[in-house]
Amino acid sequence: MADDHPLLTPRDHEEDLVEIRNLKQLANQTLKEKKKLWYLAGPAIFTSLAQYSLGAVTQVFAGHLTTLELDAVSTENMVIAGLAFGVMLGMGSALETLCGQAYGAKQPHMLGVYMQRSWVILLITSFFLLPIYLFATPILHFFGQDYDISAMAGKFSLYMIPQLFAYALNFPIQKFLQAQSKVMVMAFVSALALVFHIFLSWLLLVVFKLGLVGAAVSLNLAWVVVVLGQFVYIAMGYCPDAWNGFSWGAFRELGAFARLSIASGIMMCLEMWFYTILVMLVGQLPNPKIAVAAMSICINLLGWEMMVFFGFNAAISVRISNELGAGRPRAAKFSIVVVVLSAVVFGLIFSITVLVLRNVYGIPFTNSTEVVHAISDLALVFAASLLLNSVQPVLTGVAVGAGWQWLVAYINLGCYYVFGLPLGFFLAVYFGLGVKGMWGGMLAGVGLQTLILIWITVRTNWDKEASSAKSRIKKWGGYVDEPQKHIRILTQWLTKKLVLD
Repeated sequence: MADDHPLLTPRDHEEDLVEIRNLKQLANQTLKEKKKLWYLAGPAIFTSLAQYSLGAVTQVFAGHLTTLELDAVSTENMVIAGLAFGVMLGMGSALETLCGQAYGAKQPHMLGVYMQRSWVILLITSFFLLPIYLFATPILHFFGQDYDISAMAGKFSLYMIPQLFAYALNFPIQKFLQAQSKVMVMAFVSALALVFHIFLSWLLLVVFKLGLVGAAVSLNLAWVVVVLGQFVYIAMGYCPDAWNGFSWGAFRELGAFARLSIASGIMMCLEMWFYTILVMLVGQLPNPKIAVAAMSICINLLGWEMMVFFGFNAAISVRISNELGAGRPRAAKFSIVVVVLSAVVFGLIFSITVLVLRNVYGIPFTNSTEVVHAISDLALVFAASLLLNSVQPVLTGVAVGAGWQWLVAYINLGCYYVFGLPLGFFLAVYFGLGVKGMWGGMLAGVGLQTLILIWITVRTNWDKEASSAKSRIKKWGGYVDEPQKHIRILTQWLTKKLVLD
């Protein structure tokens, strides 16, 4: 079926990156690549921050409720919704590989089918995740959460079930748009949803005092705005080559597609759950309230920084997948160098800022002088984490763009859970280093993962990866059952008849 759209060879595209012979050529190529990078990364960073802020805004307005309701909203947002968010974002990132490479190979007709396949897989996954929402109260209580908080968070989780299905629809749409560099519309829709959410939250929680119901209605509707806003843009014809309407082709090749989606989900969840498990282990240390508070505030700040580098992650994933799909391996390698150096510069800025403000950056988050002192004491390891986590998402984006999800999943499992967490617990308990020891183990795990990804990236034969991208596109090209296929077949038949006659 894929032969209906024969793949273009590299000579059908722009030429690969020319060999750089002097500093002037290097400067010109770097400037061109940075423009491409920031065209993608800027709106992607804003989109990540805006969508991350939806839950944060809900927690802020929940401050107008009782302390119990605030704890319930925070717990549901961080644990239940956080788990679903990680799974859906991870599984949806399979499209970064497939859509990006297909678009780079000038096969845009595949993108719509890929997106619909991802919808099918993620909606099925949503039903498997549904019991976590339905039974949130006993699950939270089983893991040691206070019973009253567990009961209230479980109630709020039931209200938030629509958000789960919005996640399933949203992330495939985003990857579909990202692959075509249509990132400005994502930023615009996310900004619109955030403004709408702030206004509606104020109206329902502050003016009408609807409590948890008002918080849930506002947050669910904000995600509906995100999904519908992006899909309306697509359906109105602004992606004419990539979207040809709904297709039965979405139900073909689901097995292979699901395997890549599952690999992407495992890869992402192993990273996101690492920090959650870290906080839980810190809770087992002496004086846990201070330790958990300090660690949670630092990881919250780390989460905001990660939103910035998720933008770089999306940008490099698109650039790599596009260039490999187009058969331009040297351009792909040059993109990696430029984005890694750009990320390192930002990482250094964040790290230096934390070290300079080590005694004050915790004050906005707590009134406890003990917690502020504990946060200050963590400044050095926190700064190192900010630097490492500037490079690591970029390298993960390279892996996604190249389709290495299973490989990175195994690397994450080994570096984080086999090496990092046991080392951190050993340093914290047996060497008496407390939170610093636990965080040191985390740093060691992230550092090892980063070194391995750098080694793999440097050693990769990118010409071979470009060839693999062509094979992947041909294998999963889908079945085109739109009228244009039959018109094309009829045209080809008439042409042959005229030539033979």
